Amino acid sequence: MPNSAGAVPGPRRARIAFSDSAAKQLENITSEAEIHALDRALVVVSVEPDVGEPIPGDTAGPQLREYADEVERVRLLYWVTALKTVVVVAYLEV
Repeated sequence: MPNSAGAVPGPRRARIAFSDSAAKQLENITSEAEIHALDRALVVVSVEPDVGEPIPGDTAGPQLREYADEVERVRLLYWVTALKTVVVVAYLEV
């Protein structure tokens, strides 16, 4: 269904948030190619939060998931909030 501007909206995306440790890792990325690769991976996870593989472990907290893009050489560890509106990235590797 078109919005008020006449455009058809894309899929709803979850908001991305970073844990403190992931934010520190993010600060150390300086390569444009790595930033571009990470951006692409974050878009994938924000559009489809269940895309990553569940990591076995304690079921008391949120389910930790791993998304790896072998082409872009990016790996994310993350969890999704209960309403699937926020993806919290706990660890990233580019």
